[in-house]
Amino acid sequence: MIEEPTKKPDGTPTSTVKANPKDSMKSTWRDDPDRKEWGIWHWLLYSLAMYHDNPGQEVPVYQKTDPVHHLPDLSMHRWVLVHAAIPLLIHQAYASYFGKNLTPVAAFILYTVGFKANAIHHLHSLRWLGHAYGFFDGDKHPRDGVPDWSVGKTARSLLSTSTFRMIMSIALCYNTKETPANSISWLYLPLEIGLYGIILDFWFYWYHRVMHDNDSLWKYHRTHHLTKHPNPLLTLYADEVQELFDIAGIPLFAWGSLKLLGLPMGFYDWWICHEYVVFAELAGHSGVRIHAMPPNTLSWLLRAFDCELVIEDHDLHHRKGWKSSHNYGKQTRLWDRIFGTCHDRIECLDNVTYEEPLRITLWYTGLCMKIVMYFHCFVCSEFC
Repeated sequence: MIEEPTKKPDGTPTSTVKANPKDSMKSTWRDDPDRKEWGIWHWLLYSLAMYHDNPGQEVPVYQKTDPVHHLPDLSMHRWVLVHAAIPLLIHQAYASYFGKNLTPVAAFILYTVGFKANAIHHLHSLRWLGHAYGFFDGDKHPRDGVPDWSVGKTARSLLSTSTFRMIMSIALCYNTKETPANSISWLYLPLEIGLYGIILDFWFYWYHRVMHDNDSLWKYHRTHHLTKHPNPLLTLYADEVQELFDIAGIPLFAWGSLKLLGLPMGFYDWWICHEYVVFAELAGHSGVRIHAMPPNTLSWLLRAFDCELVIEDHDLHHRKGWKSSHNYGKQTRLWDRIFGTCHDRIECLDNVTYEEPLRITLWYTGLCMKIVMYFHCFVCSEFC
């Protein structure tokens, strides 16, 4: 244990306590020249380029009053829907060509790989945006990296998200008699996408707020708040109890709520909703200095009531909040607005520029890797 002074909110020390080394956000592992101490998880993150910035490449730094560029909803909808469609099209092509549907095991492999491949691509896109437009609060502090002591824990948490969400989805609603072409609820899908994000955020809001307000639960959430300037890899940087709720509990509550409302929420509908949610989760922890809200088919309604969430909102939750906090939502600002826990924006308050709107790229240089991954799934599905 290391002794270090605790500090008041103004930064003055109050007492000396034993600091847990696992509370350190020190991240130097990428700078190791010989990499002799690297394990499998270090090499996994490195080989897949899973990091928030390129080593040795400068990130632009902007002042708080500099213009913030806007990323339109349509560009994000296009990104999510195109990438969500890839495994659906592969699935349908398989069913049409072979005259049979994928087994649950084969479907699990296909959609789990799809989830991972799309998330990795999104991470690459966010890194590109960061190098192009900088990060919030970049004039004061750079983004936190993956801590040296928790590279393995961080990588396993990210992998477990796609794994357990797909296990849950397959177990609850995958039907071998249904293919994407004959079971996607096209009439209800836009409403499902919109309500899923809002209702999921209702459950997340209260679970998140209680974790902050209750002393006995805060201990499970405090690890997540050790990062004041998070990056997408730290989206699930937390204790195991919180990880369980984030990965499976809250999505399960949201799916069950929509089923109780009478919406179909079949496997393929839920898959598309999952893709919208993970897009928002990664972007919300990126700190990329752009004005963008999680894509939602009901964004127009949220904006009408000043309830849209932008990337800076969750960034301020990490930077300005500790135990008593604000901006608890991660998909919308609706519940924060209703229950009075919004925090004023700083960089996106008056200086957002809508001229020359941004676009998030659909493809990237590692596209061949993704095609190989999907092709591998397609071949393996014949034997599952």
